[in-house]
Amino acid sequence: MLRANFMITFMVLFSISMMGQTFKREQQGYTRVREAYSEKEAIVKKMLADKKIDNMNIDVFLRVFKQEKIIEVWAKKKSDLSYTFITNYQHCSSSGELGPKRKQGDMQTPEGFYYIDRFNPFSNFYLSLGVNYPNQSDRILGEKNNLGGDIFIHGSCVTIGCIPITDDKIKELYIFAVEAKNAGQSKIPVYIFPTKDFETLLKNNSSNEQLIAFWNNLKIGYDYFEKEHKLPTVSVNVDGKYIFK
Repeated sequence: MLRANFMITFMVLFSISMMGQTFKREQQGYTRVREAYSEKEAIVKKMLADKKIDNMNIDVFLRVFKQEKIIEVWAKKKSDLSYTFITNYQHCSSSGELGPKRKQGDMQTPEGFYYIDRFNPFSNFYLSLGVNYPNQSDRILGEKNNLGGDIFIHGSCVTIGCIPITDDKIKELYIFAVEAKNAGQSKIPVYIFPTKDFETLLKNNSSNEQLIAFWNNLKIGYDYFEKEHKLPTVSVNVDGKYIFK
């Protein structure tokens, strides 16, 4: 029985590893991804090695702050519970204002709890990573049948709701994401917040009850990670409110 259990565990881990390796090989079949690895792989590996994290054994987490215009990259060994800060990337352009995206064409960058759902090596903006907007909360709270989509973290410096970080820096971030998926991480979380300074944000918008309620809900997830450096389990109730465990 022990031998049988060992063999099952081994085969599961082997299958995950092979799926990841296949994905990485497929990605490196694209010219822009090969160029990114040629120019940036050593830089990414060094950033991880400096924190004693092996790129072959990582989970990655991205945290976005709209007001500060930064994407934070956090990573951990798969066996670890908490994440370690690795680096951040500056948004080189932005659109809209603080607050969630509620409909197509509003120029807004979403706010909430998302994950990477697409890798696009053919992007019009060099390389891009798709964010799974609209999520369940957006579908409940947004304008029905007019939510829009195609929100990406990408290269270049133009945006109508996406998050551009230049062609140079998307090469590094794309490698972080490929390596994480290569190591078996099926969903790379992307938490998008209006700002780090929730206290001032809430004070300055105290008359907008709807926004205050939404941001207070986001703040629960923000505070949890700030304290624990661990990701909460996030779900959505029938009212579109995020629930954290």
